[in-house]
Amino acid sequence: MVIIFWITFCLTLTNEKLNKMAVANFNQSLLTNAEFLMPFAFTLTHNHEDAKDLYQETLFRAFDNKDKYNIGTNIKAWLYTIMRNIFINDYRRKNKQRVLFDTTSNEFFINSTKAVTFNSAISFINIKEIQRLVASLPDIFKHPFLLYCDGYKYNEIAEILSEPLGTIKSRIHFARKLLKTQIERF
Repeated sequence: MVIIFWITFCLTLTNEKLNKMAVANFNQSLLTNAEFLMPFAFTLTHNHEDAKDLYQETLFRAFDNKDKYNIGTNIKAWLYTIMRNIFINDYRRKNKQRVLFDTTSNEFFINSTKAVTFNSAISFINIKEIQRLVASLPDIFKHPFLLYCDGYKYNEIAEILSEPLGTIKSRIHFARKLLKTQIERF
């Protein structure tokens, strides 16, 4: 029993020594390869301050995730991958949070107390004209169109008029088309 404990203790000490050596080797190789990251960061961001932030975030994440680094693999490629992923994630996050800033001086319009005037006479004339145009539609188009304007759905209009659904849809479409051409003349 004592022998098993002693072997476990020795292995733990050996693993701690190896881990300390691995951490020291990792830190050394990270610092020697970190100088190649700054130009890559600037290539991604095209801004010196953003490149510094990206560089710092990359080194922080590399130190934070040093246990995920496999000894013997290319540390430079690992660092480039971390940096690229940080950049892509930040870019996507910024696109989701895109805020438009209006720098124009609109205080006059915001603080304006004038109310918008509405000319009811012109709108009344327009409504009367549209009602006259709807009344002038042929009965075959007018009835389905008026039912549609009253809020009925296509299938309800088809049941009321005992017509196929496709016929009702096409008649309403033609009624809209006729009204559009007649209104455009004015």
